[in-house]
Amino acid sequence: MTDKIIHPAPLDNATNITSNDTSPNHDTLPSLTNIVVIGAGYVGLSNAVLLAQKHLNTQVTLFDIDQNKIELLQQNKSPLQDTEICDYLANKPLNLTATSQSESVIDNQGIYQNSDLVIIATPTNYDVASGKFDTSSVEASIAAVREQNAIVPIVIKSTIPIGFTDSMRQQFDSQILFMPEFLREGQALYDNLYPSRIIVGATKQQALATALMRLYQQASLTPEVATLMMPPTEAEAVKLFANSYLATRIAFFNELDSFAEKHELNSQSIITGVGLDPRIGQHYNNPSFGYGGYCLPKDTQQLKANYAGIPANLIHAVVDANNTRKRFIARQIIDKNPNQVGIYRLSMKKDADNFRDSAVLDVINTLKQHGMSITIYEPALDTDSFEGCQVINELDRFKQQNDLIVANRWHDELSDVKAKVYSRDVFGYS
Repeated sequence: MTDKIIHPAPLDNATNITSNDTSPNHDTLPSLTNIVVIGAGYVGLSNAVLLAQKHLNTQVTLFDIDQNKIELLQQNKSPLQDTEICDYLANKPLNLTATSQSESVIDNQGIYQNSDLVIIATPTNYDVASGKFDTSSVEASIAAVREQNAIVPIVIKSTIPIGFTDSMRQQFDSQILFMPEFLREGQALYDNLYPSRIIVGATKQQALATALMRLYQQASLTPEVATLMMPPTEAEAVKLFANSYLATRIAFFNELDSFAEKHELNSQSIITGVGLDPRIGQHYNNPSFGYGGYCLPKDTQQLKANYAGIPANLIHAVVDANNTRKRFIARQIIDKNPNQVGIYRLSMKKDADNFRDSAVLDVINTLKQHGMSITIYEPALDTDSFEGCQVINELDRFKQQNDLIVANRWHDELSDVKAKVYSRDVFGYS
């Protein structure tokens, strides 16, 4: 495998791009063999599976407090809907152990005690009251690791505010780094196997950062991966600005689609014509009810908070545009004056099983405020009601009962009732 290492010299200056490998000699790099990953969500589980591949000669322990997840993993089953994770757990040789115990019941030895590397991938939900990410789980994880091992390098994979890693380094020690994730839920392992780039946020820890870059390069299936080394604060900024750009792109094409729908124009044709400009491209341009999911809403809100005191309009406008889009979609549905509205799936993406912070939920709430009768078809729900709406998971009965079916993403199983489906999935709706 050909290494492509891009890093600054010195480390705390602006990044200089070079094709030469000027990293420390292989013999001087720290060994990263015994790895612990904290958190079995999409980020943690995909990283654990990625780094547990046999050819890496590593031993990975995945720790999570959710016993149900651990029991599934111990049966080589994924607790998350992800094709590659399911395949690797079931069919690939992995050096992976899953546990909900931070200490061995046999010898009381802590799982971090003899580790060479600890990766933290715990959730950091956006706290509306404080106006920033809730990083308490990350801080608690760092403290727990340091109780058992005072020197093991810690890599934060959770999305965090700009400046957080430096604050943890001041509170604990310098052996704390940040590596941003650029994965999609449902395709998390795929995105780690075929990464667009590998970024290590480190300060004057070139040997450790280089060892991390090599480990992730060797774990990937991409022959040559662009790799960046930069201070942690800049790496944190990369993550938030990357997701905010994606949110901006979604908001732009959604506003284009709102214009087209209101003026009875062909949205797909306009988007295709716009995207043929190579500076824009034919990607990430399919309209939706708004951006949602776990990352984009909270990351744009956090970036807004980081802009306190700095003149800026765009990030605030993106958040406002997304809220406007959801209200527009709800109004389009209300104006059709249906007797019974059926919501087909709550998730943001086709065939996904996660609907955290889905734009569909906000549309539902607006419809309810206007007194609309709503039923939901969502196989991921094991309940008869959700958010005050009846859940019908018999698809045929769901189709028959509703005179308007609302689908953020089109699915072929709706083909027989296409005439009563409302969707803005202009590239999937056929």
